[in-house]
Amino acid sequence: MSAILKLARNDEGEPEIFRSIQGEGPALGRPRTFVRLSGCNLHCVWCDTAYTWNWVGTPFAHEGGKKFEPGAEMIKLSAAEAAARIRALPSEGVVITGGEPLLQMEALIEMIDALREHDHRALVEIETNGSIMPSDALVERIDYFVVSPKLAHSGNDADMALKPEALRRYAQIPGAFLKFVAKDVSDVETAAEIAELYGFPAQRIYIMPEGTASEGVRARGAALIDAVITHGFNYSDRLHIHLFGQKRGI
Repeated sequence: MSAILKLARNDEGEPEIFRSIQGEGPALGRPRTFVRLSGCNLHCVWCDTAYTWNWVGTPFAHEGGKKFEPGAEMIKLSAAEAAARIRALPSEGVVITGGEPLLQMEALIEMIDALREHDHRALVEIETNGSIMPSDALVERIDYFVVSPKLAHSGNDADMALKPEALRRYAQIPGAFLKFVAKDVSDVETAAEIAELYGFPAQRIYIMPEGTASEGVRARGAALIDAVITHGFNYSDRLHIHLFGQKRGI
């Protein structure tokens, strides 16, 4: 029996499996098929996908102030059905995002195996907050991990958001990159400290301005760029915000 995945719903109520442009990180600007999973172990106050975790009845704070009904925002698919839906969309690669995908690690492995039964070369990338240790079985199936450790301005306690064992494991994976959401220059300095502590070279570090509106992203990026250059890091825009705003499933 196929494992079950919990996915987010798009504005039409369908599973959030869609073809678009990667708006962030190392593959910025490349066509990808996205799979957005539901559920997260962290609760960022500025999260732009709070509908994947900020459920009615939970105590979590969020800048948007809105709570969501799990039944309206979540849909379950078998790993085999999710893989079939992905295969139906032409793509150079697949991005598994969330929420936090590693909460559903075993079902993800089954989905990836089903996907590669039909295309063994399928490129698979995972976007993760980096607080959950990836299994060896998952690591051997993933081409790229884009790991986004959450800093103090996210509202998460450091002991929940920054897990030393997991970050050390990601540092050992050549295809793992760190992507930090930054509000000001102090966040770039914190990113530099984390990168040095866990052994990530500068070329595997991306700094991305926080923001959910194009104007704010541009302004914050301009304030960050000198520090990014000083440290030799990569700058990541939020291309999807400029192109699509906050619309789901695109």
